[in-house]
Amino acid sequence: MDFISKNPANLSEIVAKTSGSTSAQIISALERAKNAQRKWAAIPAPARGRVIANVGRLVEKNKENLSKLVTKEMGKVFKEALGEVQEVIDTCDFFLGEGRRLYGQTVPSEMPNKNLFTYRMPVGNVFIITAGNFPAAVPSWYIIPALLAGNSVVWKPSEFTPAVAQALTKLFHAGGIPEDLLITVVADGATTFEAMESGLAKGLVNKIGFTGSTEVGRRIGAKAGEYVQSACLELGGKNPMVVMPDANLDLALDGALFAGFGTAGQRCTSLGTLWLHESIHDEFLARYSKVVSAAKVGDPFSDVLYGPMISEKYLENHLKHLEMIKSHHKVSGSTATGRITKANPREGFVGDPESGIFAHPVIVSGLRSDDELYRTETFGPLVTVGKFKSLNEALELSNGHGYGLSSAIYTRDPENVWRFREEISAGMVSVNNSTSGAEAHLPFGGNGKSGNGSRQSGIWVLDQFTRWQSMNWDWSNKLQKAQMDTVELAHNPDFKI
Repeated sequence: MDFISKNPANLSEIVAKTSGSTSAQIISALERAKNAQRKWAAIPAPARGRVIANVGRLVEKNKENLSKLVTKEMGKVFKEALGEVQEVIDTCDFFLGEGRRLYGQTVPSEMPNKNLFTYRMPVGNVFIITAGNFPAAVPSWYIIPALLAGNSVVWKPSEFTPAVAQALTKLFHAGGIPEDLLITVVADGATTFEAMESGLAKGLVNKIGFTGSTEVGRRIGAKAGEYVQSACLELGGKNPMVVMPDANLDLALDGALFAGFGTAGQRCTSLGTLWLHESIHDEFLARYSKVVSAAKVGDPFSDVLYGPMISEKYLENHLKHLEMIKSHHKVSGSTATGRITKANPREGFVGDPESGIFAHPVIVSGLRSDDELYRTETFGPLVTVGKFKSLNEALELSNGHGYGLSSAIYTRDPENVWRFREEISAGMVSVNNSTSGAEAHLPFGGNGKSGNGSRQSGIWVLDQFTRWQSMNWDWSNKLQKAQMDTVELAHNPDFKI
């Protein structure tokens, strides 16, 4: 199967034509990468870090061109694309030094003339599967630490963004990563899963990294579990933003606009539900509806809030979610809902709506916990809004759907901050900031339906791509048996003053 990647803002422009890989070809790639891994792991970690440094400088040198490709292939506003590519650079800059800090420990033994040590060891061959909404940044969160730790990688990017994947792969190879150590394959989901299962059975896959939907993550996690593996799963979110009555409403408005509609709501950290305290609900909702209605949408190379959907598939998914709107809901935020066309126009649209895959921003207020929209990740330009009376109720509503990726609270009261942090189920918490916005040195990941507790970014991701090895070295010239031949010092347990 061949894949044709089109510019979602201008469907007449073909960005790339890519030959799809068969399951057998992916298995072959896994074999080549597996064979290359041992030689790479034998290279001193500081030297591997210097290769990561080379990659970072090359990405930095090509930042503008790679960012333009991101915008052309998946539709992200150019300014956001520049930020995404900067994330790749930041990740390289962080991990280039980790080659000198893959620390183990020396541990005191309970017996004399014996030393204990721990070492981080690479897991082996890593199979990484990523989505199209962050075609450069998210893959780098896996690939860079995996390579730095001495692993090999086979990467299956989204079939919607093969051009970005191939460009990024070439930058890695140009930076000094051997071609068989990082292999990129493009395939559909069914072919990928078939190859993954076969690779697990053949012992060619030692770790799986997956970013995508909760439904697919469940299948991948279950299959990995059959082979006594734990996949690194970064899944969906229904991310709450709680606005307390003492909040800076102007600041909260900015955060809700960016979190809800940046990247057309196609982030795993996009704002899912805006929970407003009843005392400020009507005022804030009116203001939010007004700023969303006035926001520019359209050509992603222009000054707009967001551009097109990634593909027709993503638009179809969005349209299905619009069908969940019920009579007790109120819709605001645009001149219409659904696809933006000349017949279904968006006021102030920038460009030609007929040329691409554009969707109206939608605010759905009146959300209730028994609504289908309450428990569904919408992954598009759709934000639900609900009302609460107390922080206890806000926390219950924020946790009730079972997702636990990102969250935010707007308040000036430290007590609200600390209670929210302690009781929210999300793996990431923002205070007076958006639900979106990762940094390369902070752990990224979620709980519940949003992930299995694994984390990306920062030193924490090394736990995904290394295994601890312990070593004991007994130089006493006799067999010392732990828990039996221990040193006991004399004492008087009955002593009293």
